[in-house]
Amino acid sequence: MIYAEIFLAFFIPSILGYGGGPASIPLIENQVVATYSWMTTAEFSDTLAIANALPGPIATKLAGYIGYEQGGILGAFIALLATVGPSLILMLLLLSLLYRNRNSPRVKRLSSFVLPAIAVLMADLTFDFFATSIAGINWIPTIVIAVISYFAMERFKVHPAMVIGAGLLIGGLFL
Repeated sequence: MIYAEIFLAFFIPSILGYGGGPASIPLIENQVVATYSWMTTAEFSDTLAIANALPGPIATKLAGYIGYEQGGILGAFIALLATVGPSLILMLLLLSLLYRNRNSPRVKRLSSFVLPAIAVLMADLTFDFFATSIAGINWIPTIVIAVISYFAMERFKVHPAMVIGAGLLIGGLFL
């Protein structure tokens, strides 16, 4: 029964929390404190403060911790599934709809407007990363790492995850 309660405690805020994790926090608090009495308001506030200090989405951190506290590892898994499940299901449904209609003139027109916007956002993100890297480690190591990464992926077909891992290792050891 506890696993069903954990699922509902995080599934309902995930469906109703339009606006992402911060919009879901009051809904999660209502479920955890008022509905199921798993925590007091002070305990939830402490949990929220710790979750805010860690990187990543706030709703999944709260779900993982509270689910683990109430139901162990299976409880954490169920809480995380309930938190990301609605978005995952809607995303898969929308992608299947787009894929089914990929030859439609409307979908092609939509893609022609969306893809350039995504490219601009990715370019902006890349320039921000370069600026941060140059400020942190200087421009010479930044350029060397970028060039080596480019050739590793394009010329030698190394998987991007391997390049990222190597970059983390090099940064951790030498920079």
